[in-house]
Amino acid sequence: MDKKINVLVLPCGAENGIEIHHALKDVVNLKLVGASGKDDHGRFVYENYIGNMPYITSQEFVGFLNKIISDHSIDIIIPTHDDVVVKLAQEQKNINTIVTTPGLEQALICRSKKKTYHLFREYQFCPTVFSSLPSADQLPIFAKPDEGQGGKGAMVIDNENANLLNEELLRDYVLCELLPGEELTIDCFTDRKGKLRFVGPRKRDRVFGGISVRTSTINLTPELNYIATVISDKLKMNGLWYFQLKKNANGDFKILEVSVRTSGSMNLYRALGVNFPLLTIYNALGYDITILKNEYKLTVDRSLQNKYDADLEYNTIYIDFDDTVTKNGKVNPEVMMFLYNAKWHNKEIILI
Repeated sequence: MDKKINVLVLPCGAENGIEIHHALKDVVNLKLVGASGKDDHGRFVYENYIGNMPYITSQEFVGFLNKIISDHSIDIIIPTHDDVVVKLAQEQKNINTIVTTPGLEQALICRSKKKTYHLFREYQFCPTVFSSLPSADQLPIFAKPDEGQGGKGAMVIDNENANLLNEELLRDYVLCELLPGEELTIDCFTDRKGKLRFVGPRKRDRVFGGISVRTSTINLTPELNYIATVISDKLKMNGLWYFQLKKNANGDFKILEVSVRTSGSMNLYRALGVNFPLLTIYNALGYDITILKNEYKLTVDRSLQNKYDADLEYNTIYIDFDDTVTKNGKVNPEVMMFLYNAKWHNKEIILI
């Protein structure tokens, strides 16, 4: 691997696109390019950033994408949104590089809750799904869009809002048993030979905007490993993927969804040595991989961070030493980060 591997992340500005940047930015043999259909946070993160590219619904999308591939010598594309995964899987034969999807069938099944539940309908971990409108004595139930993510549009339907039940809801939503118990996400990796190589369960301790912003590792049980193995084998997974489970009223785990894209909180296991995006790249390029995971428990907690775009041009920085570079007798690491970045941009630094 003497040559740099050029990786395109599309789109790059959401939490999982930022996680891929964190996971790959310091890998010496990789070069990252981020692209998005709108001007998003990726512009502040990716050194090589392409904004305002055509949306996947545009007839110009594939042609524009192939121009990016040509201009930047892209070796591999990592899609980060479920709809983009489906589109790139559909167009793989027309795209002039490798896309890290297990295939079109897998992408379509994982994009649809109805197709996912139909595939696993004979397994105990599949929730009860209503094929017709439930009766009053079957309420409460849970309704969620067939194609959706982050809990958007999902709702509990009980006797108080039973008037929402209609044929249109039945067509566009999945109606299933209410799952009031513990919720888990299980991050997984299957190699190109179809072997499930890693299963990492984690608790969703705190959720904000559908994103798990506090999550903790838990022990892998035989039950969780069994469910992961069934999903991997039935869907013929290849690369990184994850699924979510929630307990029903009887304490049984039921599947919520399966996804073949990076999750933003895969950084939890990355901190333990399991770099899912990097493993997926090497796997897609045909390399054999080994996974070495540290065996201690870990919790990650995330919050919003600020980036600034200032209309200010400067070449020289004057900075005080006491109480700026140092504080209470210790070096301020954030100031040093700023100074190193300034030197990298050829700014003159004058110490006061």
